Amino acid sequence: MERMEPDPINRGPEEHGHAASRRPPRESLTSDFGQSAPALARTAQLVSGDLLLTVNPVDGSEIELCPPDRRPARPRKRTAAERAEAERAARPPVPPGPAQPALSLVERQDERERLVRLLARGRSVRLTGPGGSGRSALLDLVAEDCMDLAPDGVVRLTGFHRTTTDLLHDLVHAVYDAPQHRPEPDELRALVREIGAVVVLDDIEFGGTALDELLDATPECAFLIGATPDVPAPSEGSAVEEVFLSGLDRAGGVEILERTVGRVLTEEEANWAGDLWFESEGLPLRFVQAGALLRQREELRADAGAVDEYGVFEDVREPVEPVLEPVLEPADEVPLPSLGEAAAPAPLLASRLSASARATLRFAVALGGEVPHQAHLPALIGDTHADAALGELTACGLVSPVGAHYRLAAGVRTQLEAAGYADDSEAQALAAAEHYTWWAGHPSVTAERVCAEADAVLAALAAVVPHTAPSAEGQESCAVRLARTAAPAFAAGLHWSAWERALRSGAEASRLAGEVREQAYFHHELGVLALCGGQLDRARAELEASIGLRGALADKRGTVAGRRALALVADRSGEVPGIVAAGLVPAAGEELPEVRHEESAPPPYVPLGDPLVTHLLPEAATARGRGLVRLARRNLVAIGSGALLAAVLGTVVTLGMTSDDNAGKNPAGKVDVNPSASAGLDDGSLGADPKKNPPARTGSGPTAAHPTNPGPDGTYGTTDDPTRSRPAASPSADPSHTRGTGSGSTSPAPSTSKPTRATSPAPTKSTPSGSPSAPPTSHTPTPTAPTTTPTQTGGTTPSTTDTASGPTAPRSSQSTSSSQSASSPESASGSSDEVI
Repeated sequence: MERMEPDPINRGPEEHGHAASRRPPRESLTSDFGQSAPALARTAQLVSGDLLLTVNPVDGSEIELCPPDRRPARPRKRTAAERAEAERAARPPVPPGPAQPALSLVERQDERERLVRLLARGRSVRLTGPGGSGRSALLDLVAEDCMDLAPDGVVRLTGFHRTTTDLLHDLVHAVYDAPQHRPEPDELRALVREIGAVVVLDDIEFGGTALDELLDATPECAFLIGATPDVPAPSEGSAVEEVFLSGLDRAGGVEILERTVGRVLTEEEANWAGDLWFESEGLPLRFVQAGALLRQREELRADAGAVDEYGVFEDVREPVEPVLEPVLEPADEVPLPSLGEAAAPAPLLASRLSASARATLRFAVALGGEVPHQAHLPALIGDTHADAALGELTACGLVSPVGAHYRLAAGVRTQLEAAGYADDSEAQALAAAEHYTWWAGHPSVTAERVCAEADAVLAALAAVVPHTAPSAEGQESCAVRLARTAAPAFAAGLHWSAWERALRSGAEASRLAGEVREQAYFHHELGVLALCGGQLDRARAELEASIGLRGALADKRGTVAGRRALALVADRSGEVPGIVAAGLVPAAGEELPEVRHEESAPPPYVPLGDPLVTHLLPEAATARGRGLVRLARRNLVAIGSGALLAAVLGTVVTLGMTSDDNAGKNPAGKVDVNPSASAGLDDGSLGADPKKNPPARTGSGPTAAHPTNPGPDGTYGTTDDPTRSRPAASPSADPSHTRGTGSGSTSPAPSTSKPTRATSPAPTKSTPSGSPSAPPTSHTPTPTAPTTTPTQTGGTTPSTTDTASGPTAPRSSQSTSSSQSASSPESASGSSDEVI
């Protein structure tokens, strides 16, 4: 078999340095010293209204009008099983470790029944309570009681860092099956109007008119809203019932402590619980944390002596020599926590937890209270069993669920910061940002998983942006890399509020780091996001900033993407791109000129392919008169210039044709300085029959002698005029002015003419060169190109002949005229057309 030579043009992957490895790829946790192929950029296509968005993490997202065949069909509603599966996926993860017993609410039965009755009537209720009052636990119980009240069941949403628009989109995606589709505002409102469900909305952050807008958009839904007292209240005209949660009484606090410890409290512990109830105003969270303190106290009392007392492991213990052991304090000597420690128990609880749990708390403090997902804890802390730390923190009441993740419980962050857990927050936030940059960019991580961890990622980004400094040569800022990696994932996962926050943080970080290319990318993405949201002014400003930065960097691909998006903005705003580019449309803030009735219609549409051509607007009607006068003047000047040019060209052509080698020998080649102003009988110009010319003979014969000089008196035809000694042959009729041996003919002698009335003007003036101008002659029609000859009719005006004859050499001063008149009947009536 013949060996194939490598193609020098279409080279294989081995020639590019990306040869496929013969070994299978190793696991991600093992080190691989072989060369691996670079990961491809993950792109996604979304439909936002009538726009098709292509998320491109390299050069910037591209946006265009969605083709009709790419538009998705109307979303369908999920079934009950699908809604249950989606709700289960939105729940926070179960902490690892032994299952914690479910604690029933104490003294909340009346509030629970009241909320269910209001929701059954279709009323919306707002449950207001301070942090740690058990608001979220009560909402969960009420949601379980309302599963069969509405056609679309119960929908659980979180209002943490969510706007009204975000909640409407979350509601649509919880009820409808619409993957990769973000409805436009009109379509969104049409979809939510058809939803009939009990919406449990916890941790809301807005009220007033924003809450009224949410309720008006969903008339078939009943909302159960959980909020803190610092959130604005609903408006006065809204039909929202207010239910306030107060603290527990003393008996309720003691009951929570006994359930947490698993036994009846002693008298000392009961008195301690009473003091705690007075200090904490009966908040259930304080009693949960106080119960964790009592449980830790019992674990400290269970020392090694208690194990030896009951003989545990006595049969397997090897005998050893007795050694002097330290004396342990008796159990009764372990005091109860002080009232101050019980009121702020976070530092004391954390000091008795494992090292992984304490490290998790340090990361949570550095991230603004966000607890990383338990799957990230082993990589962040460096302990393979660090995921068990979340179970410890949950059992102690130091963290609480918020949406699909966990946060530090109310007041815990402040207590930990006072205890010194925020001393290394900058290093902790940088480590978390480095980890999330690697994780969000991994090919195995989907956009939905990144969106579920959006709060922790954005918290890490917000923590490292203020510390961003100009990066060294060849290095990139960590904040910029994290924003570049996470922002496309947020966009693809339809978490656009997180997308906007990541883009704004990335733009600020790139500005501080001096990375112009990345700054242009973030401005481009912000412009695309604003365009999808219908904010055309903001989109135009962001895209123009991006195009300017990329133009300075000579980034052609990015500039093209920005110009396409900017053209779509101009199309949506009803602007003419060519006129806007030319600066003919006033900018924002400029005063528009007064429109008059005499003004013409608006300028026509200018195509996008010629944005650099400036198209002038038509002038007003008051200036039309001056415009017509200027137009007439320009036409007259053009006509005069053309006439002068034709006269000069005709003169040059005539002189060039008559100036041959025999011009000095042929009297016909000489122009008389005093030509006759009369016409002969035979020239046919006065209406007489033209004289017939004899047929041409072969060869050239002598011609009649003519005076070559006017003599001393300066007048031709006198006796003192000298004559030529020998005749000169007439010029050949050949346009090339060459003599022919058999085609020449002799010119007849000039005939005398009777005196008649003059038909031609006075003698012509001599040219600047000193030679007289030739008299007007007509031409015999010959198949040659037409020429222009000057005529003298009251002035020097150019003329052209309408015959097909070409220029012929003059044979004699009058015989040529008579012969041409005989051969061309049009010459008698003036065959020349005046050209203006």
